[in-house]
Amino acid sequence: MNKPNDLAISATDLNDIDSNASHDNHFNSILNARLSRRNWLRGSAVTAATAVMGSMGLSACGGGSDAVAITPTPTPTPEKLLAFTAVPKSLADVVSVPAGYTATALYALGDSLRAATPAYKNDGSDTDFDNRAGDHHDGMEYYGLSAAGAPLASGAERGLLAMNHEATTDEKLSSHFLHVNGGTTTLPRPAAEVDKEVAVHGLSVVEVRKTGSAWATVNDSAFNRRVTPLTDIEIAGPVRGNALVVTKYSPTGTKTRGTINNCGTGKSPWGSYLSGEENWAGYFTRSATDNAARGDKSVVSLNRYGRSQGGASRHGWETGGSDDKYARWNLSKIGASSNGSDDYRNELNGMGYIVEMDPYDKTKAIRKRTALGRYAHESAAFSVPAVGQQLAVYMGDDSRNEYIYKFVTTAVWAAADANPADRMATGDKYLDSGKLYVAKLAADGTGQWIELAMSNALIQAYSAYKFADLADVLVNARLAADAVGATKMDRPEWCSVNPANGEIYYTLTNNSNRTVNPSGSSQLAPDSANPRAYTDMKGSSAQNGNPNGHIIRFKEGTGAAAATSFTWDVYLFGAESGADASKINLSNLTADQDFSSPDGLAFSPYTGICWIQTDDGAYTDVTNCMMLAAIPGKVGDGAKSTLNYATAAGGNLAVDTFIGKKPTADTLKRFLVGPVGSEITGISETPDGKTMFINIQHPGENTSLANIGDPSKYTSQWPANAGYGAGKRPRSATIVITKNDGGRIGS
Repeated sequence: MNKPNDLAISATDLNDIDSNASHDNHFNSILNARLSRRNWLRGSAVTAATAVMGSMGLSACGGGSDAVAITPTPTPTPEKLLAFTAVPKSLADVVSVPAGYTATALYALGDSLRAATPAYKNDGSDTDFDNRAGDHHDGMEYYGLSAAGAPLASGAERGLLAMNHEATTDEKLSSHFLHVNGGTTTLPRPAAEVDKEVAVHGLSVVEVRKTGSAWATVNDSAFNRRVTPLTDIEIAGPVRGNALVVTKYSPTGTKTRGTINNCGTGKSPWGSYLSGEENWAGYFTRSATDNAARGDKSVVSLNRYGRSQGGASRHGWETGGSDDKYARWNLSKIGASSNGSDDYRNELNGMGYIVEMDPYDKTKAIRKRTALGRYAHESAAFSVPAVGQQLAVYMGDDSRNEYIYKFVTTAVWAAADANPADRMATGDKYLDSGKLYVAKLAADGTGQWIELAMSNALIQAYSAYKFADLADVLVNARLAADAVGATKMDRPEWCSVNPANGEIYYTLTNNSNRTVNPSGSSQLAPDSANPRAYTDMKGSSAQNGNPNGHIIRFKEGTGAAAATSFTWDVYLFGAESGADASKINLSNLTADQDFSSPDGLAFSPYTGICWIQTDDGAYTDVTNCMMLAAIPGKVGDGAKSTLNYATAAGGNLAVDTFIGKKPTADTLKRFLVGPVGSEITGISETPDGKTMFINIQHPGENTSLANIGDPSKYTSQWPANAGYGAGKRPRSATIVITKNDGGRIGS
């Protein structure tokens, strides 16, 4: 995710980094089921098709003359999606949902997962975060359980929430809400503070259960667990055992220690949990003389991934002490070995992957799936499985001017793998062998998937970095994508696949480095797929580039998931409703629909609704971040448009783009607005579509460290101000949303 939300980059924050300088049954039950399924499959329809059964009159046989009237079964009222009243924009420190819905905090930073761990005091004195909820709740998936506690995909009243804990709210090195007086802001950092901050990162699994109409977490459940940056994790796929991942911790290059800055998620067709490692580079440091100490091509790789020599780390964890767990945050070449087995010069190469975990089984080793490439991963969205066909995994690289990727499995989908005996072994089958592609978009609305492989002549001939083998290509996927001339995008965030037609949607959050008159290698002129460059005023501050972002979508060509060509258009442009409709508000958004910086994105497999979540800094003078519900059409349902820009030389830059059909009040509306300073992220539903789980990340993140002792000066006190938990310090938390009439969410 994008943290901080401001488009400007701070010296120590790498979440908005730009390191790409490259150039280039009963009948009624059956009827209801058919209607529900039809509504889901159609996706773009607002209502299900209406079924009508004519009245029937039957005469009694035998001696009487009275007719017996049979009352026909009433025709069910078709479900109307997006029937709720749009939530207005808001700056209030609350979670706002439509009338008829209830949102309740369920699982917040510090909540205990074990009976032996005391309740969270929320005053900075708490410890034992290996057994508490982590911070910055992000991507999340729901996994059903039967009443007896066995894995059950259809389990709608008992289940597991697996989620990412991306980061922690910080200022001047310290994660200030975690420490009594805000923590130490100079180096070296105390070990106790470092240990606490490290532990709140990673993943968690927590059991949740519905009793009556209320949901609650299950303390001390056998399923509850934490995964942190110190957890042992296997390296899987083509990079396993390669020299690039040899470290003091793993001289054989077969494992790494932990996962960090986990952002978007995915649920595999075989029921495992996938987590994307996003902006991990900033947690590490390198000495100011490390380039000379290395004297090899690793310097090119480190620079490309945003870790130049002399760069300070985000929290200074490397200064926590002499223990190896602190040393691993220093990437400098300080050992005498030729292969890195006596230091952590290669540690960064073990970060930046899709991580797979079995949420049901703690005994199964967690794996980093290196075949899917190494970059700032967001979510991982699977193509719609079809027996006998290959699967695709769609992904984005969340930094300015980075790329869109997909991985195509070697194995073809087998129906039996939907419920395997061993989920991680099934992951080995599909995710360790295949082809990685990067997207190149053309101005005519078409595009190509270009394979990143040693057989690609462009990769072989690339002069900026000499690739040794496939593992080198995957570890340095950004450099390989540079080599083949992939299209630089406006920060690809989450992606999701429309279950109705298999089309792929990507959020492009924003890009402050789009300009009509580029100066410098990081600035880019608008192009067809990223067509806007404009000024958006936030009060008296000018925000330039594409500060509001957009959502692009692809339709695969011949070959389905394995296609090497596609067509594309822009589904929605983020904008204020009052912005210029000819240059900025190209989707004609109204006050009930306008948004900025789309980030989280997920299609409901139960209703077909596309849920859009924002992580914004451009429009937050008017409204807090939000979630919208959409019923999209399909690629090509709109029209071609041309944007004209005056250049500095007095000429005209004409940019053709393709805009999807404009939304209406029935196809796009605001569903939720969050508390002050929060990002709306993470979304999952129970299989009956009647319960939704959403994450509220970093409320009150702009609270100054100087005000840590004065709750009245916190920019947010949520969720304490909603009656949840002790203390007044703001906390990231999962909320549960239900409809008061027991219906499905979004209807």
